[in-house]
Amino acid sequence: MSELSRRSRRSPQVSTIARHGRLKKSHPFRTIARFLAGTLAVLLVSGTAVSAYAFWDIAKDVQPSVTLANETPGVSIPNIDAIEGGVNLLLVGSDSRAGQDGVFGDAKKETGNLNDVTMLMHISEDHTAATVISFPRDMFVSIPACPKETGGTYSAMTSQKINTTLGYGGLACTVLTVEKLTGLSIPFAAEVQFNGVIELSNAVGGVDVCVAEPIEDDYTQTYLDAGTHTLQGMAALQFLRTRHGVGDGSDLGRISNQQVFLSSLVRQLKSSETLTDPAKLFGIAKAAAGNMTLSNSLSNINTMVSIAMALKNIPLEQVVFVQYPNAAGESGGQSGVLPLKVPAKQLVDALVADQPIALTGDTGVGSVADPNAPVTETPAVPETPATEAPVPDTTTDPATPTTPEIVELPKTVQGQTAGDYTCSKGNK
Repeated sequence: MSELSRRSRRSPQVSTIARHGRLKKSHPFRTIARFLAGTLAVLLVSGTAVSAYAFWDIAKDVQPSVTLANETPGVSIPNIDAIEGGVNLLLVGSDSRAGQDGVFGDAKKETGNLNDVTMLMHISEDHTAATVISFPRDMFVSIPACPKETGGTYSAMTSQKINTTLGYGGLACTVLTVEKLTGLSIPFAAEVQFNGVIELSNAVGGVDVCVAEPIEDDYTQTYLDAGTHTLQGMAALQFLRTRHGVGDGSDLGRISNQQVFLSSLVRQLKSSETLTDPAKLFGIAKAAAGNMTLSNSLSNINTMVSIAMALKNIPLEQVVFVQYPNAAGESGGQSGVLPLKVPAKQLVDALVADQPIALTGDTGVGSVADPNAPVTETPAVPETPATEAPVPDTTTDPATPTTPEIVELPKTVQGQTAGDYTCSKGNK
């Protein structure tokens, strides 16, 4: 390909994206970045003091909240401090262009209402671990009876793709579906739309992303050479959207590519430079609150901060991004993916029991290990003179907490921790 023809493809024009078709893909990535805007913005707010005015300014941008099916009206919201116990928070993203900038397409012609990215964040009871599960958008699941906004309920369905739940019964229906699938109770939820990834990446000054092989994707106009790139604004959005440019071109490959971005972002947000910069923290929180529809339980700023207080001290190695176990299959003549019940049960049972998990599988088809990852040297253990072996103490102090057993998930479960340095696996 000549340099001239290559340049002609790299148009600065923003692509218009719908669910299917060239340059008309939906934006499951806007969702993921919004999820991050919400979850990690909250994480950051807890890292430093924010003025009373800043709290007010964030609160005034929070969009109207949504009542979940299992939510009790009038429940008191915890005051500032780390929230007690564990947390389950669902974040979904709509492909609707309603209320979005016209650059993303005609809201009347190209709007949908599908949750193309559905992510569940679980924080352990003792606040020592966090797990973020990505549910493939084309995974067939049972959808329970869901409440209608106008009253009554929609009928249950036995096998539909999970990304139809938002259009079927709104955010509350997506929550009910994930609760049915996992058996976990989810008291917090948020729905996000488009500009979050742009605003979030701008707020943190860009995110450094490693690319192992060149990415060339005409669908999202994403063109990146091998190496490290600082992605910000529209470039970050395009990277998170790309599917054809990474791995095998599938949605599953895109999930692992997104996790490259997310793990890098977590490391950046946990860095001392970010956590000590009030302007950045406030900017991230404001970007999140202004671009999310929150459940009533999450619409209180104190609640957001109290959840953050539970997140900020979790080690990178215990922040795990995992893809819900699945395998290719079909239902009702439609192709997609089916849940793998045995490894999925192992994953969910570990979360319910608050046992830390260890991944033994690879990171997914859209990413590879970073060959230039920082090497952490294990400190030498100083030699001590030989002494008589002490008599073991067989008594147990009831006040001393026991360390929960680590659950090793099978290789069919893919993902990575925020402490794992990975690179996007391009298509060239």
